[in-house]
Amino acid sequence: MNMHILLVEDDKQLQRQLVAQLSQFGHEVETADDGPAALSIVGQQAFDIIILDWMLPNIDGITVLRQLREAGMNLPILMLTALGQVFDKVEGFNAGADDYVVKPVDPLELNARLLALLRARRANEQPTDTISAGDIVISPSRLRAWRTGVALTLSQTEFKLLLELVRNAGTIMTRPMLIERIWGHDFVPATNIVEAHIRHLRVKLLEHGDDPISTQRGLGYMLRA
Repeated sequence: MNMHILLVEDDKQLQRQLVAQLSQFGHEVETADDGPAALSIVGQQAFDIIILDWMLPNIDGITVLRQLREAGMNLPILMLTALGQVFDKVEGFNAGADDYVVKPVDPLELNARLLALLRARRANEQPTDTISAGDIVISPSRLRAWRTGVALTLSQTEFKLLLELVRNAGTIMTRPMLIERIWGHDFVPATNIVEAHIRHLRVKLLEHGDDPISTQRGLGYMLRA
């Protein structure tokens, strides 16, 4: 899934690095060096997603974010930040951020989060009540899931986990991404909480076919599309 991305980053070295890395994933990247430039270019071009640095000259990233949301801009916005405190994350989400990545940026993690955000936004825009991947069908509103037409008996956490995997089928979901989306951004997990729930989910899915979940060692998990 290729995207048209606006990268707002004043650090020229990091900007060039991210443009090169994102281009390798097939994305088209436009850049802005500060808040006013970002606000100007957004009014001139259509983007799929915005990567917005927290600390910008002239107008900081949070202010830019608020102005974009107040202007009715509802496309996904991912914040880049060197800050890790809880109150900074809360401020970002309250201002309208969809996700964040802490510097230094891992390109695989960044790309995975971008794809997940775009898929989630498109899924939310679909009028249908169900989403599917292969022989797995999920109804988010009814909290029900089926495989090969057979209803699955899942715990609430297993359902959320399967829903995230189905929504992002064919895309690697990293362990931090799954923890944030299912347990919350400020949840401090047990060391193997994701692995344990993946194992339980696999057992239930294997009752109705082959294992559809691929373990990407050192990265995360992916539901085969």
